[in-house]
Amino acid sequence: MTQEIETLYCYRHPNRATTLRCKRCERPICATCAVSTPTGYMCVECVRERKKLFDTSEWYDYFLGFIVAGFLSGVASFLVTLVGGIGFIGWFLVIAGAPTAGVAIAEGVRAVTKKRRSKSLFITVAVGVVLGAIPVILFQLIIGNIFGIIFQAIYLALATPVVYTRLSGIQLFR
Repeated sequence: MTQEIETLYCYRHPNRATTLRCKRCERPICATCAVSTPTGYMCVECVRERKKLFDTSEWYDYFLGFIVAGFLSGVASFLVTLVGGIGFIGWFLVIAGAPTAGVAIAEGVRAVTKKRRSKSLFITVAVGVVLGAIPVILFQLIIGNIFGIIFQAIYLALATPVVYTRLSGIQLFR
């Protein structure tokens, strides 16, 4: 009672024998074409189709998200400059206020984009946060305020990742 096992060949590379199948469409795939997912291997086409379900942003969301993030970041950056001038307590206020500003920026962008999502949208918004702070940073450079520049660096180092993670839904702790 010997069973003969049928040799499968990758649907994209017909000369490569394989034992893998796409978990979604069941097509045979070679190790080069297999995309590892948390629940098994998928072919490139199925991964591309799944990605379309999660990328819901429209073309104008990039523009609106960038403008809103830049504007709100400019306002927050100016406030950081004012708070940083208080003195020693200003350090604590900047460190506590920067993530809060990041949350406010992310929620402002989320409201404008109507919660549509895309990885490239999140990156565009993060760039908007950084570029929104540039005018204040340049002003600090012109007047030679080293502490103002340090406060801006702290603000950007804390607010930008908060904006990105808040919009993308990354949760470090559950």
